[in-house]
Amino acid sequence: MADVDLSGLLDSWRQLGTSPEGRAQFSAFIAKAAPYSGTIHPLILELEPGACSIQIEDRPEIRNHLSSIHAAAQMNLAELSGSLAMVASLPADARAIVLGMEIAFLKKARGTLLSEAICPVPPDNERKEYEARVTIRDRGGDEVATATLRLLVGPDR
Repeated sequence: MADVDLSGLLDSWRQLGTSPEGRAQFSAFIAKAAPYSGTIHPLILELEPGACSIQIEDRPEIRNHLSSIHAAAQMNLAELSGSLAMVASLPADARAIVLGMEIAFLKKARGTLLSEAICPVPPDNERKEYEARVTIRDRGGDEVATATLRLLVGPDR
């Protein structure tokens, strides 16, 4: 998403995120802006400075040989959730990039998954590292994975 202009991200979300149709339209925009992330068919449910929630449906295309949602799909979900939470938090003159991610898979992920990401809101565009924490739960509310993203915030070009 680094090469896509996301300056109006929150404005677009606030306009579209109030209805199911709008959330689907906004999610389609994000999937197009970040094509690899689009492979999990994310549905963004919440987006505000410091927080993002995304749902994905279990589909054969994202399953592994154990008939559960593949680790790479869960990592993709965690990265997208944490990145969007941070991008929604940035001052207009800042940008962010993921430096690394640590993820723990706690149980087999099956069915609909919900990710919830939280991160600090940077006060300015000073070059500094931040962490976004992500929890992924199944439909029953059980944690299936937890992740921590390290993001570098700095001045926009």
